[in-house]
Amino acid sequence: MTAALAYAAASALVASGWQTGPLLPAPRTEVAATVAGSEIVVAGGYLGNGRTTARVDLYDPARHTWRRGPALPRPLNHAAATTLGPSAVVVGGYASVGNPTTTAVRFDGTAWRQLHALPWRRAAAAAVTLAGRVYVVGGVTAGGLARSMLVYDPRRDRWDALPGPTPRQHLAAAAARGRIYAVGGRIAGADTNVAAVESWAPGERGWRPEAPLPEPRGGTGAATVGGLVVSVGSESPQGTSGAVYALDLRSGTWSRLPDLPTPRHGLGVVAFGRDVLAIGGGPQPGLTVTGANEALAFS
Repeated sequence: MTAALAYAAASALVASGWQTGPLLPAPRTEVAATVAGSEIVVAGGYLGNGRTTARVDLYDPARHTWRRGPALPRPLNHAAATTLGPSAVVVGGYASVGNPTTTAVRFDGTAWRQLHALPWRRAAAAAVTLAGRVYVVGGVTAGGLARSMLVYDPRRDRWDALPGPTPRQHLAAAAARGRIYAVGGRIAGADTNVAAVESWAPGERGWRPEAPLPEPRGGTGAATVGGLVVSVGSESPQGTSGAVYALDLRSGTWSRLPDLPTPRHGLGVVAFGRDVLAIGGGPQPGLTVTGANEALAFS
């Protein structure tokens, strides 16, 4: 494993250093972030005063500019987001402490509209899109940790349940090469982080284990670039982690990339072209906020 943790991914893609972009206009943590068209949508989260917000900010990576977007229909923290066609989809989240929601909304670039609500409550989950369907992986539900994965078919505006990965929350998820990857997470508090990585493809009856993360991570994010699943951010009682790791899907091994300049958790991690962006989050354990906006380019 030592060789797998060397700087430089064992892949055709090579990461350069991190670049700093304009700060998120309203610093916050436990945000939901994804791409919609030519912009990155950063939705909801906790503000520095501890209040949950419905604020939405839109970032244009090509122009390095922010603009204010239409607010979410309700304030949310710990929601999940993914891209469906040209739109952003935000699902689940907490409206108040211990109150997971059934939120499912779609942003078309100008306004939010309601989708069919989740059949079960979810918060601190992850969301990805694969083959035109939205999947909600892991998280917390009304009875504790979620055991099922929810899948949304936009043609029918309908949710169904499928077997989920090993139950956990504050995890990340990514879709690559026809599979969904559930990355890290935690069982309860920040002292229960796990290194587990599992994957699933449509038609399979269960999730298969993959090479575990080099360190347990919770409050983490992930994005796919080329043949890499990139894991960014984590929180533990010892602090926040700046380590960035990449899973090479050809070799099945993890490598270490340049460290995140602003270590944090509860951040938005988004792939845009060949860049991975890390936006917002908490620079220290617990409820802290930052507007950090940092991008790692691959070539």
